[in-house]
Amino acid sequence: MEIADFLGLIHPAIAVIFVFPLIGIVSNFAWQTRQRRLQTLAGGKSKIPPVVGTEHRRIGEWLSSAVVGISLVGLGYAIGKNIIKNQLWNKNLTQVIFILIMFVLTIASLVFLYQAKQKLWRGIFATLTGVGLVVIGCQDGVFRRTNEWYWSHYYIGVAASLLMIFSVAIVQDIYQDKTHRWRIIHTILNTIALLLFIGQGFTGTRDLLEIPLSWQEPYVYQCNFAQKTCPNPPSPESK
Repeated sequence: MEIADFLGLIHPAIAVIFVFPLIGIVSNFAWQTRQRRLQTLAGGKSKIPPVVGTEHRRIGEWLSSAVVGISLVGLGYAIGKNIIKNQLWNKNLTQVIFILIMFVLTIASLVFLYQAKQKLWRGIFATLTGVGLVVIGCQDGVFRRTNEWYWSHYYIGVAASLLMIFSVAIVQDIYQDKTHRWRIIHTILNTIALLLFIGQGFTGTRDLLEIPLSWQEPYVYQCNFAQKTCPNPPSPESK
């Protein structure tokens, strides 16, 4: 394996070591928080400690940051590889600068989203973070599998990231809303996000099997993926 191949493992390694364990922890706290609330509303005394709600929010914020961060890492690797391969700085320096600025602005918007207290600013920074993520994902070098968008690691990942950004934006509204409307929305959207994360486990594993090593790329990419055929290697006599 070359350095480029090792760098390509950073994205899945972070997912396995950090992100997916966080998903399990957050899901567990979410379930306990709901059970405690239902037991309290029923008039009983719950054995589940009150701290589960606070922990659910705190670790949920870690998860949201991690999901957006790992998306940027994956996109950054694909885009950076394309820039280096095509020496884009010699052909279109403006585009390279634009891409770098978008990464910086997206990360900054996410940081400001966590700091914002007013609903207006939370909406603005959440929108800027989401738009930045989508714009970065539209750059050359990103394999989107658009013809199979419903089974695309990219599209599922972006959708999950946008849901995480939205969750951060509405977390204060959940505690202030006496009608529980935002809490219901939060529960539904994050249930969908959980299903998307499960899909990411499948699509990510599939993509790791499909991505060739750097030295294999010139040979593998000669194959016809639709017909599942590859050119025959030259015979010893022809050399």
